[in-house]
Amino acid sequence: MADNLLQLQNGVKSFGPRTLFDRASFAVNEGEHVGVIGPNGAGKSTLFHILHEDDHLDTGQVIRSKKLSMGYLSQHDHWEPGETGNQFLERVTRIPIWDLKSKGRPLQIDEAILAKPILSLSGGYRMRIKLMGLLGQDPNLMLLDEPTNYLDLETTLVLERFLQGYDGAFLLISHDREFLRRTTDHILEVEAGEITKYNGNIDDYFEQKELLRTQLASRAASLADKRKEILDFVARFGAKATKASQAQSRLKSLAKMETIEVKSLPVTTTIRIPAPIKTGKLALSIDRASFGYPNKKILDNVNLQITRGDHVAVVGLNGAGKSTLLKGISGSLAPMEGKFELGFGTEIAFFAQHVVEALDARDTVMSSLQKAAPHDVKPQEILDLAGSLLFSGDDVKKSISVLSGGEKSRVALGRILLQKSSCLVLDEPTNHLDFQTVEALTHALRAYEGTVVVVSHDRGFIKRVGTKILEVSNGKVRLYPGTYEEYVWSLQQEMAREDSAAPRSATTEEKVRAPNWKENKKKLEKELRMVEKKIADCETEIAAKQKENEALNQELIQDTNPSMESIRRMSANGERIQELELLWLGFAEEREAALKALAGFTS
Repeated sequence: MADNLLQLQNGVKSFGPRTLFDRASFAVNEGEHVGVIGPNGAGKSTLFHILHEDDHLDTGQVIRSKKLSMGYLSQHDHWEPGETGNQFLERVTRIPIWDLKSKGRPLQIDEAILAKPILSLSGGYRMRIKLMGLLGQDPNLMLLDEPTNYLDLETTLVLERFLQGYDGAFLLISHDREFLRRTTDHILEVEAGEITKYNGNIDDYFEQKELLRTQLASRAASLADKRKEILDFVARFGAKATKASQAQSRLKSLAKMETIEVKSLPVTTTIRIPAPIKTGKLALSIDRASFGYPNKKILDNVNLQITRGDHVAVVGLNGAGKSTLLKGISGSLAPMEGKFELGFGTEIAFFAQHVVEALDARDTVMSSLQKAAPHDVKPQEILDLAGSLLFSGDDVKKSISVLSGGEKSRVALGRILLQKSSCLVLDEPTNHLDFQTVEALTHALRAYEGTVVVVSHDRGFIKRVGTKILEVSNGKVRLYPGTYEEYVWSLQQEMAREDSAAPRSATTEEKVRAPNWKENKKKLEKELRMVEKKIADCETEIAAKQKENEALNQELIQDTNPSMESIRRMSANGERIQELELLWLGFAEEREAALKALAGFTS
């Protein structure tokens, strides 16, 4: 059984009249990969600050194991001016640099990247270097606060593969359902003052929440029936001398009866997007167009037709031109050459990344929404949409100036949805939204009958909303001939092929400089044994899944009425085999790196 690393016991934390945690308790054990979810403002980041001792509980305690070594990856950067990646790692690491670079190889950072000033690098490489610096502190528990924010898909996949193979424990705050599904084996829900830990990934969490809710509802209904029975008995016989003692006895049992509180599921809201206006079949057309800015062409020879009802996900690396394409589609950026035309009756509502900052701070939530709504939209419709975006009661009277970043994003999104446009162009609409609102927006856009063109770093959101995939790469735009899952898979395969550069072994000079090189050699030998065990475990599980699928396939062939459970099981096995094959590739590369590093000790 894994040893306990950290416990929170009866934790209470308040800010003024608002209570974040009310006698909350949970524990984290060695090797656990825990996803942390909850609404904006529930206290997830505050929890991390408390665990990292940057803040404190009002009452309660955090019990830390003597073997605990914690690392914290915050949302804020801590670079020195002009600092290179190598200089940053030398400043923060506790282990030999050569050992750190071997550990960090899955993050795919080469020497050329580490030699550059960090502030000159993309957000994806900055995140990789921050994570590498965290590894240099040799933690056995990492706190990761929204590590996928603003990362492109390639870097997210690198991070995902790294976390899948990480031996230590981590707590991971994320709103990306797909990322949580692939990297975690427990879920920690922070909500309404409570902290609850669930076994399994995010899909298991939803199933357990639904099951628990059903059981509690059944129990509550049973207790309600018993209460009614007791009260009816007292009302009928309480005044009769022969029944008075029985009535009093039953009233006492009623007072002792437990109370069941049935809490709602995390997705407690439903966003209803107003029905779009009727249009022609063609939503928009782009013919041999180029888009860019006076001194730089970003996209060239773009040819594109989007039809009414298409839900188009735009994908590509950061800086490839996704936002430029959306500006062109929205009409806010005219083509440098070529033609851009809207279809009959098409009107576009554009959610750009700057629209949150463009809100008038003097408005209230309600007045801001009213300004964006057409004249035929009734006040009750506006209130209904505001409520679905978690502005209920007096919240609609709040001034924009006092709202949090997530609340401002919800207002800006509401202004777009109220316009009843037939085509929604959305650039990163999920940024700053909590898990609950992202889920609600996902369901709303899936059901929306109009046209949607969207860019998002949230893989789960894109996977469920996009039915067509546009890839932006090397200044070109092409319709990807497959689903988003197939696109991700193809990118993973390409990354696996390209990730073949072996790290250099430690030089004689580095070994001489390292005073504990013998210990490092033993540690490296231990790591080699561990990675070889992981390779063997992967091979064993792959063989078992393949054998199970062969049996299920025979069952389906012979059964005239095959069960959906068998089909789902085969599909899940297929996905797991793909994941294991990618893990096997990563572990094989780690083994090769370890062998080369060990060879350096004897050369």
